[in-house]
Amino acid sequence: MIGRLRGLLLERGEEEALVECAGVGYIVRCGVRTLADLPDLGSEVILHIDSQTREDGTRLYGFLDKDERQTFIALLGVQGVGPKAALAVLDVLTPSQLAQAVAHEDKTSIGRANGVGPKLAQRIAIELKGKVLFSGDFLPSAAPVAAKAAAPSISGDAVAALIGLGVAEQQARVAVDSALKAAGEGVELPALIRASLKALGR
Repeated sequence: MIGRLRGLLLERGEEEALVECAGVGYIVRCGVRTLADLPDLGSEVILHIDSQTREDGTRLYGFLDKDERQTFIALLGVQGVGPKAALAVLDVLTPSQLAQAVAHEDKTSIGRANGVGPKLAQRIAIELKGKVLFSGDFLPSAAPVAAKAAAPSISGDAVAALIGLGVAEQQARVAVDSALKAAGEGVELPALIRASLKALGR
């Protein structure tokens, strides 16, 4: 089983990346957030891998840190949650935010994930309660929080601009969050839009 890949990032698509290691190219399925945070093409990248073997072969799922991989595996343990839904949850919630949502049974935050309806969100909140999602898991004392944007107004404007350019809403939100984190709170809207498009590889 492959647990980690270190190599050159050759391609980045909407759902997967191609990483070359020792002359072999590995196709790795990744979430939107992970894809947006990958380095430039031709750069070295390290991905933590979870391998899923089915009748039609083995698929690799990649993450930039171990906590995301461990949380992904925990999500797969929930009845009705497949790899696609697990990646969607991690697109809208970091492992820490998911731990908070589970601790407070905040199915609304979990249900923001693409393809995760209210019933599945509730099942995730119930079945993961009390379980350690990742090595740094903790019980939060604060109220549940969703993915927090440092500047909601400018973030919303940037997302709207990307949607107007034909970017899917979920991809737009992840790209803007990533760009906003890198640029800082003082970034102006035009610069944020450009940075978001760069994160999307456009």
